[in-house]
Amino acid sequence: MGTDIKELKKQLLDLLHKEALRKGNFVLSSGKTSNYYLDGRVITLTPEGAYLVASIILEMIKDRKIDALGGPTLGADPIAGAVATLSHIKNIPLKTFIVRKTVKEHGAGRQVEGPALEKTSEVILVDDVATTGKALIEAKRALAQLGITAREAIVIVDRCAGAKENLAKEGLTLTSIFTVKDFGL
Repeated sequence: MGTDIKELKKQLLDLLHKEALRKGNFVLSSGKTSNYYLDGRVITLTPEGAYLVASIILEMIKDRKIDALGGPTLGADPIAGAVATLSHIKNIPLKTFIVRKTVKEHGAGRQVEGPALEKTSEVILVDDVATTGKALIEAKRALAQLGITAREAIVIVDRCAGAKENLAKEGLTLTSIFTVKDFGL
């Protein structure tokens, strides 16, 4: 596998087309209906997909001064794990975290899981697919309650269905590796 970012993106797009794109009638987590579904976890939970996504995201953020990277469970879970692993291998260790939908009722009773983050931490949010951006907004708000700042979200695919605009209203810039236009949708 090459390390050129353009080649990595080409490989990832091919993999998404082949394995993650489904046609039919679907209800999305946003509540919207769609005639296609992009199942990001089918990709991020495979060795090749996890490597490609982590490599691309690490390349995208390599010059940023951030304390950690993570996002809403379930889409961010495999992405955060892959980025953490690859950042260690490349000797640029990066903390990662997961934001639960609600505070855990047992154990430590946290909503944000992972290594402790300082109140002044700057983080980048990640997710597999963004439609309206609701999960990313909820994650940003949960982090803000802890004094943690998120100004950017990176997703594998932006469905171009309002997420960019909704996130902007919350002070988040949305960056995507691909948009639905890359799939001819």
